[in-house]
Amino acid sequence: MTNQEIYELMARFDQSGLTTLKVTRKDFSLELGKNVAVAAAPMASVVGVSTIPTPEAMADLVEEGTFVTAPLVGTFYAASAPGEEPYVKPGQKVQKGDVLCLVEAMKTMNEIKAPCDCVVEEVLAQDGDLVSYGQNLIRYREG
Repeated sequence: MTNQEIYELMARFDQSGLTTLKVTRKDFSLELGKNVAVAAAPMASVVGVSTIPTPEAMADLVEEGTFVTAPLVGTFYAASAPGEEPYVKPGQKVQKGDVLCLVEAMKTMNEIKAPCDCVVEEVLAQDGDLVSYGQNLIRYREG
């Protein structure tokens, strides 16, 4: 699970009516909980429950770099068609305006272009992934 996915999950959890959430994947587990005040009832202490990490503790998990983010919700495609070469690969130099990937929304293919002359460091999404608005798609460095 990427850091961006964790932050999005935390934000959605915070806005939801849920009080606990546990996500477990192959080698990753995340447990979120909210303090809920109950009127006229004392709060019982719970031993052994993990707490939500502070922003300072989460800083170690934050990905470093500059990112091209999804401008809309849709399906990510690294290439123009199945079986075709991807638009970009890690280590590739691109020019401002070059197509980096596609995001399909409502049967429309939206080209995501390089914001500047740069070198692609990592493609963070996979073909067919559903991406959220603002989700990191490609990490790059100027140059």
